[in-house]
Amino acid sequence: MNRRRSLPVLLLLFVGSGAAALVYEVVWFQLLQLVIGVSAISLGVLLGTFMGGLCLGSVLFPRLVPGTYHPLRVYALIEVAIGLIGLLVLVVVPLVAGVYTAWAGPGMFGLMMRAAAAGICLLPPTLLMGATLPALSRWVESSQKGVSWIGLFYAGNTAGAVIGSLVAGFYLLRVFDVPTATFVAVGLNGVVALTALVVAVFAPAGPPVSEPAKSAPVPGSSAIYIATALSGLTGLAAEVVWTRMLSLLIGGTTYAFSLILAAFLVGIGLGSAVASAFARDARRARLALGWCQASLALGIAWAAYMLAASLPFWPIDPSLADTPWFNFQIDFVRSLWAVLPATLLWGASFPLALAALVKEGHDPAKLVGRVYAANTVGAIIGSLVTSLVLVAAIGSQHTQQLLILLCGISALVVLEPVADARPAGLSWTRFAVVVVVIMATCGTLMSRAVPELPGLLVAYGRFTATKSNQGEVLYMGEGLSSSVAVTRLSNGILSYHNAGKVQASSDPEDMRIQRMLGHLTTLTPAHPKSVLVIGCGAGVTAGAVSVDPAVEKVTIAEIEPLVVRTVSTYFSRYNNDVIRNPKVQVRLDDARHFLVTTKETFDAVTSDPLDPWVKGAAMLYTKEFFELAKRHLNPGGVVTIFVQLYQSNEEAVKSEIATFFDAFPNGVIFANTVDNAGYDLVLLGQVEPTHINVDAWQEKLDRPEYRVVASSLREIGFPTVVELLGTYAGRASDMKGWLKDAAINRDRNLRLQYLAGLGFNLRMSGVIYNDMIAYRRRPVGLFYGSDRMVSMVWDTIENPPAR
Repeated sequence: MNRRRSLPVLLLLFVGSGAAALVYEVVWFQLLQLVIGVSAISLGVLLGTFMGGLCLGSVLFPRLVPGTYHPLRVYALIEVAIGLIGLLVLVVVPLVAGVYTAWAGPGMFGLMMRAAAAGICLLPPTLLMGATLPALSRWVESSQKGVSWIGLFYAGNTAGAVIGSLVAGFYLLRVFDVPTATFVAVGLNGVVALTALVVAVFAPAGPPVSEPAKSAPVPGSSAIYIATALSGLTGLAAEVVWTRMLSLLIGGTTYAFSLILAAFLVGIGLGSAVASAFARDARRARLALGWCQASLALGIAWAAYMLAASLPFWPIDPSLADTPWFNFQIDFVRSLWAVLPATLLWGASFPLALAALVKEGHDPAKLVGRVYAANTVGAIIGSLVTSLVLVAAIGSQHTQQLLILLCGISALVVLEPVADARPAGLSWTRFAVVVVVIMATCGTLMSRAVPELPGLLVAYGRFTATKSNQGEVLYMGEGLSSSVAVTRLSNGILSYHNAGKVQASSDPEDMRIQRMLGHLTTLTPAHPKSVLVIGCGAGVTAGAVSVDPAVEKVTIAEIEPLVVRTVSTYFSRYNNDVIRNPKVQVRLDDARHFLVTTKETFDAVTSDPLDPWVKGAAMLYTKEFFELAKRHLNPGGVVTIFVQLYQSNEEAVKSEIATFFDAFPNGVIFANTVDNAGYDLVLLGQVEPTHINVDAWQEKLDRPEYRVVASSLREIGFPTVVELLGTYAGRASDMKGWLKDAAINRDRNLRLQYLAGLGFNLRMSGVIYNDMIAYRRRPVGLFYGSDRMVSMVWDTIENPPAR
């Protein structure tokens, strides 16, 4: 077998390598987010570390590994090492988590600890991943034809990444768990390594690769590297912006993120493959690269217009689909429709840059390493600056306008040396015309083709087309982690929106569940002095907690700073102005990370995070998280959580309840019903068996100092504790039969986010509730006190008043 005949085989190997790499990326990010959190800063640390490792690996490989070694054997050893480290990560992450938990805290030291945790786990394997393309590039000749094959390898690797993202997101992690997904990726590494070694046996290594002692750089090479870096910068920056917009449009589920990533990678892979076939001339490659960069201004403008002014208003109602798989197909097509033009051009830029810089007889690994590093450095800067600064500071619209301008600058940087190489007068005249045309086009696109982010899209997300005439958008803002909106309906109801849906409102049924959650949290413990509220939302639950006179300190853990500012402005009337309450402290951190790193304990913890189908939210519903919350309880403390029945399916609801009861075997369910039909639930758990003295509760509410609490309960339909406790819907011992087939949500599988993501367009709350309460039994020992009061509670349970 000669080198030429082996190239198609190696292309297939690189497909497998790309698939394994994406599985690892998904798995490692999921594991490390459980350790260092999911805040914008934590995600920035993870992304920067991962891509930084790829960059360093591509640069260091040709410097550290001589060209005398057989390229395929080196490539095989790298794949084996990646697989071994992939297995090792499963062992190392828990150890790192233990050290991090003991030492981490707020401020710069905490940030350094996050970087250290990410570096220990991610740098070794990503350094090796970054070395794979330079290693394999030594198998091809250092010529235009050889560079064409390198571009195809890059395209094949990207095609494998598409497969890896879809298989990991839709199958491996949905059906199995993190260890199983890791084993599959390790298996792929093994197959790739073994095949490469077999090919190496039958294919000669060829003469060793060596770099000439003295060699002048390709004229204008600096411009190519700058343009390559700007291409990476604009590509990753646009991906950050468009992923946020697409997650609003199609729903922020784990499936949506897999589809969005796949759509980006499809375009990059196709663009790289097409450009590789035509990258046979350095001068033409430089011209093509310049015009690719110029055309990116059009591609970005196209995506910006589609995502803000067109796609949200296509007449699509996701709730009409019989199965979520139909919606996934539509979502993938819409994602491709928006991002494909730009991603094709970004994909084409990499092989064109290689073709413009290649020199006969030089080490191709060094060329690939430098170009890949330039692109990755730009990508790191673009992703971090956009996610941590630009979107929150100037918004998506102005960020995309800035990217269009950068594309124009990148095009001029590449094309200027081309003009300089031509005969003087005519070349510069033409170049001046090119400058005018490019800048005029960019200016026009920036001013006219990039619309504002629609408030309706932020408010209603995937249902924007069906809600176009519903009320008025009072406010829309883009934050570090999410975009929020406030709307007012014609009947005066005020709603707080996050993740493209209503999260809280002044509607009676919403006010009821929010205040139920808060008041049950503080009435159950004997001395609720310190309370942790997970998720600020509209602040109504925290407000209900804060008015209890026994509560001395309320800590709100909220991941998005914009939420706090918004609700303090628009919802102070409904949340008792909780943000300005002197006994309230807001901690801007994701709740899990806050609990992992704090030594503080609480008398009560109440949790109302985003919907479990939102990617990452399921981390606040795992058994490990509930055990973590339990460890932060003082004796006699209580944990309460909100569980929605709407926009969900029975499997997801069962998983939430069964997981909570696995941590709190004495758990209790209270229900918020609308017209006596199920709407949402409060789960209440204590370490000890829960016993509620009905008379003592009522006596407490009758005291003068509790008049605000009593008034708050009356406003939501609970004039006495009888009506409040009459919402009892069962407890753990009742539900064993109903929950026997429920999936426990664990850190290693996050099963809930996959179950919930399949049902977030359904309307089954009534059916789920009726199936659940069929298992409810009389709560012997739960309620005690006078026979009269206990009997009244049970009568209310069996014959609930109309609400």
